[in-house]
Amino acid sequence: MRNKSKRPDGVPFCSAVIVAGGSSTRMGEDKLLMELHGRAVVERSMLAFERSAYIDEIVVVTQADKIPLVANMARDAGIKKLKSIVTGGAERTDSSWAGVCECSPHAGLIAIHDAARPLVTEAIIERAVRAAQQRGAAAPAIHVKDTVRQARGGRVMRTLERDELYLMQTPQVFRAGLIRAALDDAHRLGLSLTDDCAAVMLMDADVFLVEGSEENLKLTTPADVYAAEAILDRRGED
Repeated sequence: MRNKSKRPDGVPFCSAVIVAGGSSTRMGEDKLLMELHGRAVVERSMLAFERSAYIDEIVVVTQADKIPLVANMARDAGIKKLKSIVTGGAERTDSSWAGVCECSPHAGLIAIHDAARPLVTEAIIERAVRAAQQRGAAAPAIHVKDTVRQARGGRVMRTLERDELYLMQTPQVFRAGLIRAALDDAHRLGLSLTDDCAAVMLMDADVFLVEGSEENLKLTTPADVYAAEAILDRRGED
């Protein structure tokens, strides 16, 4: 584990916003409170950023009734970087905006992460932070492996070029001024966006990809939980 008290030379102060406000309708239960090898999903996500030398503070965005539970969880897990826990909005964009508003005003970078990706590694966080520092906006992604076709009404319209298709992951990291302005606009306009890169792309800002990982999966269905447990077994993590 890296020395959490020392930020790498040349890397600006970086806040991490962990968005933990989903409804978990496809999981059938609250996936963020589900346990993976004895730790709740949201706790694992907080620990990943706690351990990263590239992260200076953590803001968690969740539902109002879960704030005391998440606070107790963070305390028991020894999360020292937690700045605050705030209530999210009706849409993902609203929750991201709520978290960004809570970040320290002197933050140079802001990383936004789905709490439902509890297996994110320090290496992925580092790659995204360093790329955002250099280029303004960065996100981990993996190549699409399968053939992808666009269809309408059950009829195939065309085959998409697989080499140009990527599956986006988090954390998505941005220069603070850029993501503040982008989410401010999106929130004010009432836009519902699937991720935070979409907000900066609406401002004609470029987003650059870094290497993600198939293990940085998002827990959406029970099958994803079985896969996550298998990954933890292989890693030998508690």
